[in-house]
Amino acid sequence: MAKLLGLTLMGLALAFYRNHQSSYQKRLNAFREVTPVELPSCHLVKGIEAGAEDLEILPNGLAFLSSGLKYPGIKSFEPDQPGKILLMDLNEEDPAVLELEITENKLDLPSFNPHGISTFTDEDNVVYLLVVNHPAFKSTVEVFKFQEKEKSLLHLKTITHKFLPSINDIVAVGPESFYATNDHYFADPYLRSWELYLGLAWSNVVYYSPDKVQVVAEGLDFANGIGISLDGKYVYIAELLAHKIHVYEKHANWTLTLLKSLNFDTLVDNISVDPVTGDLWVGCHPNGMRIFFYDPKNPPASEVLRIQNILTDEPKVTVVYAENGTVLQGSTVASVYKGKLLIGTVFHRALYCTL
Repeated sequence: MAKLLGLTLMGLALAFYRNHQSSYQKRLNAFREVTPVELPSCHLVKGIEAGAEDLEILPNGLAFLSSGLKYPGIKSFEPDQPGKILLMDLNEEDPAVLELEITENKLDLPSFNPHGISTFTDEDNVVYLLVVNHPAFKSTVEVFKFQEKEKSLLHLKTITHKFLPSINDIVAVGPESFYATNDHYFADPYLRSWELYLGLAWSNVVYYSPDKVQVVAEGLDFANGIGISLDGKYVYIAELLAHKIHVYEKHANWTLTLLKSLNFDTLVDNISVDPVTGDLWVGCHPNGMRIFFYDPKNPPASEVLRIQNILTDEPKVTVVYAENGTVLQGSTVASVYKGKLLIGTVFHRALYCTL
């Protein structure tokens, strides 16, 4: 009887393992190969060697990029160097990369570990840059004022909150107000393992302001990129391991109501909203397994999607760029400016293309 019970328990455990292994491989798109999609002219950006995980382009063509992210368990080409915020002027024929100095610094710069970024421009055209930071693998939001003449960032404030334990990405709706996705990845290694391997959908989205903090969406399988429509009425959220982008209606009290969801055959990462058309540009991981288990002989691929008319019954989804990792490894974000496309990555390079 004891032997039979032992065999039964062993069988159940094996079935549990196989089911979750299959689910894990499916969620990470472990076996997908990329069909290349090329653009007329692309070149790697000089001066970016350790990733440009997120980027944002101002209407005047100045682009901010977060570089040097140290992500637990993921490759870094500069593991001993602090992260930095870079600036590019996309109005230049061959834009150079400049590292922005951080002034009146209240940060521990050696532990600066920038992740998602977002900008907010006030009525006086003052540009605020909000940056997700992971010092010592914790989570903060750093608020800077961009000083264009000096080409520097004035550090204004560090934001922490119990509702923001492991921030992935952020979209600013004020100088100190934002929506943020929590993915649990930086919170605790055990939570990270449960989220990645077992697919527990416990990521959420939080609205933060100095006056009010609230959870506005939850039950997500690794909440990742986030963006807001040009008219400010809708919030777009990428659910990385479920391969989905969700459209939420934003209400006057900052709460969100789910309107629709789109499914993809790729891991959707950061979302950029086209400042002219309102289209979504999304950096994606066709095979997420290669991000978490890096092999230089079989590197992670890159993919960029363009989503047009997302609010309609028939959105148009186009693969604008796709490559197997020989040029660009692990694309996370893509944004456009005057017929040009800038693509960033988790830990690799950045690519600048003509559309």
